[in-house]
Amino acid sequence: MRKLKFLSVAMAAALALTACTPQTAPNKSASPSATETPVNLSAYYSQKLSWKKCGTHLKCSKVSAPLDYADLSQGSIKLAIVRYSNTKNKALGQLVMNPGGPGASGYDFVKNSVTEIGTDRLRAHYNIVGFDPRGVQHSTAVHCLSAKQMDSFFYDASGYAIGSPEDLAHSRTQAQIFGAACAKNTGKLLAHVDTESAAKDLDIIRAALGQPKLDYLGFSYGTYLGTVYAAMFPTMVGHFVLDGAIDPNASGDDQSVHQLVGFDLALKNYLKYCLSNTDCPFSGSLEKAQKKVQSFLLSTETKPLKNKDEPNRKATVWAVETGMMMALYSNDYWTYLTDAFKEAFKNKNGANFMRLADFYNDRGTDGKYLSNINEANIAISCVDSREPATPEALAAQNAKLLAASPTLGRYWLNGAVLCDKWPYPAVHTITDFSAKGSPRILVIGTTGDPATPYEQAVSLAHNVLANGYLLTYQGEGHTAYGRSNSCVSNSVDDFYLSATLPATEPRC
Repeated sequence: MRKLKFLSVAMAAALALTACTPQTAPNKSASPSATETPVNLSAYYSQKLSWKKCGTHLKCSKVSAPLDYADLSQGSIKLAIVRYSNTKNKALGQLVMNPGGPGASGYDFVKNSVTEIGTDRLRAHYNIVGFDPRGVQHSTAVHCLSAKQMDSFFYDASGYAIGSPEDLAHSRTQAQIFGAACAKNTGKLLAHVDTESAAKDLDIIRAALGQPKLDYLGFSYGTYLGTVYAAMFPTMVGHFVLDGAIDPNASGDDQSVHQLVGFDLALKNYLKYCLSNTDCPFSGSLEKAQKKVQSFLLSTETKPLKNKDEPNRKATVWAVETGMMMALYSNDYWTYLTDAFKEAFKNKNGANFMRLADFYNDRGTDGKYLSNINEANIAISCVDSREPATPEALAAQNAKLLAASPTLGRYWLNGAVLCDKWPYPAVHTITDFSAKGSPRILVIGTTGDPATPYEQAVSLAHNVLANGYLLTYQGEGHTAYGRSNSCVSNSVDDFYLSATLPATEPRC
């Protein structure tokens, strides 16, 4: 099944989907006021949390939120949250974080990997709170396919030439089957997993934590969630850091092209790095290396690679391409990509690509998926937005993609079909993301970020937000805080701890 291109969670740990700018759709849902609690939501805003110890320095709880903010009679859902507290003195506050996606589990991220969030200095002064947005993992969640069906959906080739009318028809059919399964196995929640509802949930979480303002750290898609929250509740914004930023005003088609350009640049940077090393499976010029990648990908379209780890699972072009994308998220993974190419070229073995693809898709070695990130990812994205999928619109977008990257563009074709016949309409009411009235919001962009290209951070900080401030990390990889250098870390920590920023926007 041809799938949409993805954004990553922080540190490229799992699947994520392009955050498209939603199409305007009717929605009578009213946002809770930024200055006072609406009477009809008072029970949610005044709820008291019951915390239970769930690990060292960890306590877990559940927050109730309306299923449908426009019709409270539809009942409520549960949002899973976890709080890490290891401060020697009184905490400065509760820092709520979202690792990205959409669909990534902030609950699991904090519970299992809290020491990878930010710095020791940050964690010594703040309690760190992770939560699963509506539809995700430990909260009231989206469910669609069995593990075996997910394997087929994400890894199987159609049997037709990529981009052909037959391949497109197959993709449309598979997308409709997926959407129907989500509707059947999820129920009415599927219509209400949009980001605007998740932002309203965030304000309820803020109140339940006893915070007069929301202190927030968002990575990748988490920057979009944070931007939506700031637009809806500007006076509730506390210390906000948005790392790996998304421009909410860019169209879905433009997002896809920009991201493709980002991955194309990351591939070129990887090949340059590889060619400078003696054990590189490529040789000669950069252009020659690119041609070899193109030829290799084309060959896997008709001749999948064997997989010595699991002989019954062939490494199709989609497994190879997904594995390659995984490794391009960060230069930390480039050595794994070199090993994958070496094994594929020398032994026709795609096991390393399969391992990377499985890691990307959160698939365990036992064949089970470790979370519902894939299903939640698609469900949230499709309810957030819809791009035209007429033959004319697809042809125009495909032409842009092929022109943007002769190497990778072929594998990004016809992405709009995935959400075209989604069971529920797109939900979007916000037209102004400027968050006028908010304090300064710190936006971080990485110059070599393939998943959320740097230009989007520039646009969010300088063109979208009324009070944006840009921190630039001059390096490779997706997101920067906690994985780059002391210039980034110290700037972010100073902002959280003392609300100070350098007089001039830094380039780290």
